[in-house]
Amino acid sequence: MKITFCCTDTKAEPWLQGLAAALPQADISVWQPGAAQADYAVVWAPPQPFIDEQPGLKALFNIGAGVDALLRLRLPPALRVVRLDDAGMAVQMAEYVCHALIRHFRELGGYEADMRAGRWSYRKPRLRQDFPVGVMGLGVLGQRVARAALQFDFPVLGWSRSARQIAGVRCFSGTEGFGDFLVGTRVLVNLLPLTPETRDIMNQDTLSRLLPGAYVINVARGAHLVDEDLLALIDSGHVAGATLDVFRTEPLPAQHPFWREPRITLTPHTSARTLRDESIAQIVRKMTALERGEPIAGVVDHARGY
Repeated sequence: MKITFCCTDTKAEPWLQGLAAALPQADISVWQPGAAQADYAVVWAPPQPFIDEQPGLKALFNIGAGVDALLRLRLPPALRVVRLDDAGMAVQMAEYVCHALIRHFRELGGYEADMRAGRWSYRKPRLRQDFPVGVMGLGVLGQRVARAALQFDFPVLGWSRSARQIAGVRCFSGTEGFGDFLVGTRVLVNLLPLTPETRDIMNQDTLSRLLPGAYVINVARGAHLVDEDLLALIDSGHVAGATLDVFRTEPLPAQHPFWREPRITLTPHTSARTLRDESIAQIVRKMTALERGEPIAGVVDHARGY
């Protein structure tokens, strides 16, 4: 079995060592232009020439959950694209979202600002039932986040393209359920895959339908959010603020107005990082299963985009 590694901005050696330890009989190397045909590829943001030069690949393993950048390439229709199901990212995402949720609900940012200014102050406690959390996207990560929010006794709603059932979560699906999901949500958490249908989904119209004093947490892709619409709704008071981990351009340009808006908390695309050892173990299990002719989870539907 021949495996090639083609990952932009990722140190190759630790991945090669991990793959070689798990698959000692495999021929594993970093892709270079003109390299021999491989059976499998482990990739992150590979260039189009890589795809063009490897027409015989059995599967392309993406070292992340999001595959939108990969699907923008010209891929053979029959090529299996396999994303990571979790690999340690779900618990990280749940930690991040719950931190942002509780920091907003408990007004901890306000307390921090007061203490830095030398003010000893209190705020009236708020009621959890007044802060229903709506999770957009109910895949592996979204379900973990929804269940985590339930543990803190928040009402939780969920919305996805196809119907889901999650104990304790009011689930909505499809275009017909989207409006009801929005009007019942005060804290909106975005975990959708980025597809043509979901691009710009958080805009003036959708965010205006949230409960007054809404809060936005975006941990999916920057292109889901129309930046100027969020800023306008914060200025109007309909949206109280946001926690944003992803942006249309990364790193976030120095002149972007998000930097200057104190009601927006920014982090540098760090809500859930790929854990190498867990990822390698999952990729190896799936490669081995494919070699045996067995089905695997995480195969991306090219048409749907996830």
